[in-house]
Amino acid sequence: MRPYLLATALSFLAVSSASAQVAAPAYNTPAAYAYMKDLSSGQVLFSKDADKPMPPASMGKMMTVYVAFQMIRNGEAKLDQKIMVTPETWTQWHGQGSTMFLSVNEQVSVENLLHGIITLSGNDACVTLGKGLGGTEENYVALMNRAAQKMGLKGSHFANTNGWPDPAEYVTAHDLAVIAEATIRDFPDLYKRFYATPNFTWGKTLGAGADIKQDNRNPILGKVPGADGLKTGHTEEAGYGFTGSAEQNGRRIVMVLAGMSSWNERVSSSVDFMNWGFAAWQGVPLVKAGQTVGSAKVWLGAADTVPLVAPRNYGLTIPRGFGSEKTVKIRYQGPVAAPIAKGQKIADLVVTVKGMPEAVLPLVAGAEVAKAGAFGQAWAKLKNFVGL
Repeated sequence: MRPYLLATALSFLAVSSASAQVAAPAYNTPAAYAYMKDLSSGQVLFSKDADKPMPPASMGKMMTVYVAFQMIRNGEAKLDQKIMVTPETWTQWHGQGSTMFLSVNEQVSVENLLHGIITLSGNDACVTLGKGLGGTEENYVALMNRAAQKMGLKGSHFANTNGWPDPAEYVTAHDLAVIAEATIRDFPDLYKRFYATPNFTWGKTLGAGADIKQDNRNPILGKVPGADGLKTGHTEEAGYGFTGSAEQNGRRIVMVLAGMSSWNERVSSSVDFMNWGFAAWQGVPLVKAGQTVGSAKVWLGAADTVPLVAPRNYGLTIPRGFGSEKTVKIRYQGPVAAPIAKGQKIADLVVTVKGMPEAVLPLVAGAEVAKAGAFGQAWAKLKNFVGL
């Protein structure tokens, strides 16, 4: 097994000191579960029972949407693809909780069903989409759980497409934040296209036949600058919950609140929590995208080392008004075996700020390193044997 290496980063990232030790700002929330992460730095700003299982309610629909986005990206589904609303789906879900007001045998595009799920939280839209893209809802749920496994979710399991109460369905606040982050990261165009829609019109009223227009239930849209997602949830068992995101001045925050007692408490708590994340904390630039921050040793490669590069802009998140006493190190499992592709993730930039959990930021290879030829491999093995 290759040794585990811990290397100090270059001098421009050396330890800096401050006159006061950093202390995380205090915060209280009535939510039973809470979690907040600054995606720009990778730092967790707040956590309250965030790894404790809970019912997801409609926040579970984020995974339904994630799988649909994945299928669209992979060419397995199209936005203009039509799906029929079956009589069975209509009978089961017409008037059951939040609805898109779909009609029996109606042909609805994937794009409109996604609006019906994201903006209107339609239970009927979720089941229709799941059956249309998965063959059966059960098959689609299997895709959701497979995606959850690939994301590394440790405390979640899905039993249906719409978050309807089921003892076999549970999530954690932490995992909901991971789903939100993955959606924003993996499908930026689709996220922008769907999640910030303020309202959507679908269906007709009985009698008059008027169009039914419903507002997005997102409690921070229009109330917090930069808010653009994601999903509310409510059942009697779960209480009121919300997974949200907003971006301000290059900082993007994802937050989760769950187990609240009322609609109004969800609104006020969500707005206050997100505003606290931006107001009580500040971003400090650390590394620019494309900047080389160190190198990693290479095993049996055409080069002895490979430069380590930041794939995007990185920064720290610290309490506003404080300096930052920090250490920055490069951590990797090495030497790294050749061949190495440019852009391959091979190390982490580990940032430690006193009083806060460490931030772990991925570093990628700044150059391609081919595998050494027979002579080069023999020479490398000899140097390793004699300790050169």
